[in-house]
Parts: sequence; structure tokens; C-alpha cells
Amino acid sequence: MKNYIAFLEYDDNPGYSVVFPDLPGCYSAGDTYDDAVRNAHEALSLYADGNDEMPDPRSVEEIKAVWPEWKEWENKYKFLIAGIDLMPLKPKTRKFNISVDERLVRRIDRATRNRSGFIVEAIERMLDSRHGGQRRLSA
Repeated sequence: MKNYIAFLEYDDNPGYSVVFPDLPGCYSAGDTYDDAVRNAHEALSLYADGNDEMPDPRSVEEIKAVWPEWKEWENKYKFLIAGIDLMPLKPKTRKFNISVDERLVRRIDRATRNRSGFIVEAIERMLDSRHGGQRRLSA
């Protein structure tokens, strides 16, 4: 999975603007930070869906060294730098078999009617908690 750097500029009006220095023409915005991140993820995914070849993400240092707009950002804006994962807008599902203790299956069945969804949600929560409790940035 590729993680692209996004610059988030904050202004009281209209809110947050987002630009991806590695991806010319890929930008987004949002009234709140959460909206901006969600919209940035969607913009990144749409950009990727429209391009067969995606460039490799650069580090902040690499971007500073070669991005023509860096001086403007550095001197003019209040901004944050965030990494946003490239994930498809329509995730592809893949069927596979797992072995689960039958007692656990009964507990799952008491908790939900959708075993797959329940297990996927549990896995996502576990993986998110292993990354410092950070919320995954997704659409």
C-alpha cells in the first residue's frame, strides 16, 4: 500500500485545503479536519483510478527539494503534513477459508448475523489498535 504525503492548509474560511505534491492536479478540501481527510482520501483514490501508473511517494525532504510550490507553502500558509493511504474506492473482496474454534463461532453467531462482516470489523480494529490507536484514513 502506498502512503502519499498531503499538505493540509487551514484557513477560517473556507476550512481546510489539501494538496498532494506527488500528484499534479490532485487536491481536495473540507470544512473540518475530518472532512478534509475523508475528501483527500477520496481524491487520492479517484486520481489512482484514473491513472494506470502511480508515481512512488516521496519523503517530505524530497518534496521540499524539488517541489516548486514548497517556498510558497513554507512562507505563506499554516499547514500540517499528513500521510494518506492509497486504498481503492471499491475494495475488492476475496473469499478464503479460515479455521475457527466452534465455541468462538457460536459466540460470533450470538453477536451477529453476518460472520464475515463481524470478523472483518474485528480484524480492522485489531490492526488499527496496533498502530497507536490511530484512526485509519479511509473513504
